[in-house]
Amino acid sequence: MDFNPCMKHTMVRKAVRMFAEAELAPIAHDIDRDARFPGEVVEKMRPLQFFGLQTAKAYGGAEMDSVSYAIAVEELSRVSAAVGLCITVHNGVGIFPIERFGTDEQKRRFLPAMTSGERIGAFCLTEANAGSDAGGVETVAVRDGDDYVINGTKIFVTNGGVCGTALIFAVTDPASPQKSAGVFVVERDTPGFTVGEIEDLCGMRANPVSSLFLENCRVPAANLLGRPGDGIKIGLATLDTGRIGIAAQALGLAQAAFEDSVRYSKERQQFKKPISSFQTIQNYLADMATEIDAARLLLYRACAIKDAGRPFGAESAMAKLHCSATAARVTNLAVQIHGGYGYSKEYGVERYFRDAKVTEIYEGTSEVQRMVIARAVLSQRT
Repeated sequence: MDFNPCMKHTMVRKAVRMFAEAELAPIAHDIDRDARFPGEVVEKMRPLQFFGLQTAKAYGGAEMDSVSYAIAVEELSRVSAAVGLCITVHNGVGIFPIERFGTDEQKRRFLPAMTSGERIGAFCLTEANAGSDAGGVETVAVRDGDDYVINGTKIFVTNGGVCGTALIFAVTDPASPQKSAGVFVVERDTPGFTVGEIEDLCGMRANPVSSLFLENCRVPAANLLGRPGDGIKIGLATLDTGRIGIAAQALGLAQAAFEDSVRYSKERQQFKKPISSFQTIQNYLADMATEIDAARLLLYRACAIKDAGRPFGAESAMAKLHCSATAARVTNLAVQIHGGYGYSKEYGVERYFRDAKVTEIYEGTSEVQRMVIARAVLSQRT
């Protein structure tokens, strides 16, 4: 086992960090304050393959390994977690299901525009009565000749306000939702597809989270991924992959809060000494550094197992659980180290603190991650 990063991973980290520092750092505070999606930066990201990080080169992607992908998401999120969220959702739960479960014809139709960033992707599962309980989905797709007519409402859709291609989780038989669930590719310009108002959220404010309304939305049957009833299988595989991206996003937040705390503790004077000389502050920093390193190792392990072609559901759940908890704890300590300044919007740690909380909620709550892990543990033969 080699814990030293290879040249490829070092170059990915350096390149993405340089881009994030140059293009995102100057506006990160403002786009959070104004809840503004930075379209001007997204345009610069498109030719750099941020929207096709792991997509096959045949469709215009970079075809990165999973560790490189995690590093890219981490480095973006270290500067702007909201932009990191856009990229990981687009790649991890927007493109992945099409590339993994789509037919060759579906891949040719949808992937080039998504990989180029022309159409940003979103995965739409959550509803008013369905989130952790995928079986509670009430969006219905009724077969009508060569089409499906979809009716329903999706809420808290990441990238919802800017998505060009939405993967809609719907059931074809409400009496048997588990067996009739399907994932449908719906493009934004489809009649009956409407984007709701952008949510006014606590964190990740530069990502346009919204509701999506489908009213007699007619979609070709050829837009169904896999076979009828494959929805649960596709959804679970998609979430396994998506959790790696959210873990990387949380890790980036924790890293940013840690770096700011180290820097501030050396500059801030109390009792004529830098506060970094006090044992309590040193203990905080030691705990932060240790938890971040542990989180990174769990994340990279999940990536390595995924790339080896082995089942990685439990490992991605562990990475997501620990990375999100680490982000919450580290950003909380960062605010504490900064004292009153940490509660001010003039300092980045206030934003990191708000952004970190939702990493424990979306892509499966921490409670759901524990269920996934426990199932894997209990199913092992002793």
